[in-house]
Amino acid sequence: MKRTIALTALGLALLATTTRAQDMMRDLDLTSPAMVSAEMTRQEVEAALAKASASAPADLTGKRLSGLDLSGLDLTNAILRAARLNKTKLAGARLDGAILDQAWLLDADLTGASLKGASLFASQMARARLDGADLTGARITADLTGASMVGTSIADAHLGADMRNQSMGLMRAVLRSANLERLNARNADLSRVDLEFAVLRGADLSGASLKNAQLGGADLTGAIVIDADFDGADLASAKLIAPNGLDRAKNFDKAKNRERLIRE
Repeated sequence: MKRTIALTALGLALLATTTRAQDMMRDLDLTSPAMVSAEMTRQEVEAALAKASASAPADLTGKRLSGLDLSGLDLTNAILRAARLNKTKLAGARLDGAILDQAWLLDADLTGASLKGASLFASQMARARLDGADLTGARITADLTGASMVGTSIADAHLGADMRNQSMGLMRAVLRSANLERLNARNADLSRVDLEFAVLRGADLSGASLKNAQLGGADLTGAIVIDADFDGADLASAKLIAPNGLDRAKNFDKAKNRERLIRE
């Protein structure tokens, strides 16, 4: 009963802070044991996964798993809602279909991990490492400020704001100052996403929606933009040097601050 009440309180607290521009770090001590310690060992996590089934996936809701080495584990469809995984090693882990809503993954290592179809709603992933990870078809409204996603796939993923459901404020992915070099974002929804100062050199944005995206100061050198939709995108001081397929981009004439682009 106490655990249920505690988790309910945590959920309400996280929801409340979500209303404040996805800033769940305000007034929180990120060095507290609750944020940096683990209440389970890798072996105990493996045991929980072994007991799981397709109809009853492993439920690790609210668990403190920070700092653990969970590399290579199969966490397919696992429920990690509001779990704390700060600085946790998940390199090569399989998290397809996993629920990571409101989870904490600050400085987490997800290099080469598979998160196809995963849910990352209001997740805190600042400085996380996702180089070579596969987030194809994932739903991502996470804060990925300063994250490294070199060669990562977010093809067909949904990172944009759903304007039909914004009762908690503008919920969209934040990729400010992230390293997105060679990102595969084919057909991804990046509408209204914060990409300011992000590195998108050589990224494949074919068919992606960049409607009203914030691209101020972003580096799009050599990016593939065939069929990418720039309607309302803010390009102030963005580098658009030697792009591939700009003549086939959509609504580029409707982008904001095109006169402030850096073209050479």
